[in-house]
Amino acid sequence: MAKKSFKYAMLEALQWEMQRDKDMFYLFEFGNPNASAEGLPDISLEKEFGQFRANHSGLDEYWYIGCALGAGLIGIRAIAEIPSMTTVVPFEMICFHAARLRHMSGGQVTFPTVMIVDESGQGAGSAGQHSCYEVDSYYAHIPGLKVVVPATPYDAKGLMHAAIRDPDPILWINPGGCGRLTEEVPDEAYEVPIGKAAIRTEGEDLTIVSSGNGMPFVLKAVEKLQEEGISVETIDLRSLKPMDTEMLVASVQKTGRLLTMDESPYTLCPGAEVIARVAEQVPGVHFTRIAFPDAPPPAGWEMFNYMKPNDTHVYDAAHILLGKGGSGGGVAMKK
Repeated sequence: MAKKSFKYAMLEALQWEMQRDKDMFYLFEFGNPNASAEGLPDISLEKEFGQFRANHSGLDEYWYIGCALGAGLIGIRAIAEIPSMTTVVPFEMICFHAARLRHMSGGQVTFPTVMIVDESGQGAGSAGQHSCYEVDSYYAHIPGLKVVVPATPYDAKGLMHAAIRDPDPILWINPGGCGRLTEEVPDEAYEVPIGKAAIRTEGEDLTIVSSGNGMPFVLKAVEKLQEEGISVETIDLRSLKPMDTEMLVASVQKTGRLLTMDESPYTLCPGAEVIARVAEQVPGVHFTRIAFPDAPPPAGWEMFNYMKPNDTHVYDAAHILLGKGGSGGGVAMKK
């Protein structure tokens, strides 16, 4: 056990699995699969496994996603990482091939392929094409594709191990806003189960649900709410598909109130699906959602930060749901 960053924990899982499976390979086109941590050995997949197995590919997402999928079809485990500015470039190949080929075989063919999609941290000044976060909704909508999004270094490692070992194609969202998080992470291999959410705080007054980049903002707001004596149950989805409906329903049956927060656009954001599933099974629940407005992100930082959901929005929306009013410091619900 040692303190590790989000990236170190993720690469440690990749390194362990590549050491175990001599046929497994990793394709990428931007940045380098390197990480370091105080008191721990540096990780460099390229240096350790060579360019044949850790391949710095050309700027062509179609070919290396196709390469990874083809390898998966013959049972070779492959990882392909897609940088944030090209997250939907290979969408057609993932939607119509990765997600469907195993089902077209009647489940006889496994498809051990992991596609890491790097999401921007929605940082101001990156221009519209680099500030998106809607890929979670895009890919979670596709039948046959599992979609996970860790929000902690511990989950980054455990979900990577689980994804690589899964026989189905996995879309593993790498949320840029969580990249600097650090925490104690076990040195040995372990799995975080796909399809199982995590309760970050227990409470009885209100349920707040988020995932990925939204979680740090939610937890900051929850800390302030708890200081005021408000009992909040905080749920980190971790897996968008399959989604842990059982945990969501059980929590809201207890609290009677549900607030969701996403950095993806308001229409059809993951929180909309959370609310729909809960509303179907919990009569009389009070709910609302916070998400990025249905507009392309602007380049100007003042405009971008005005539109970007944050902890103040979560705090205000929680107070409104509880009938206590807001602080006046932010927009409670964005459309």
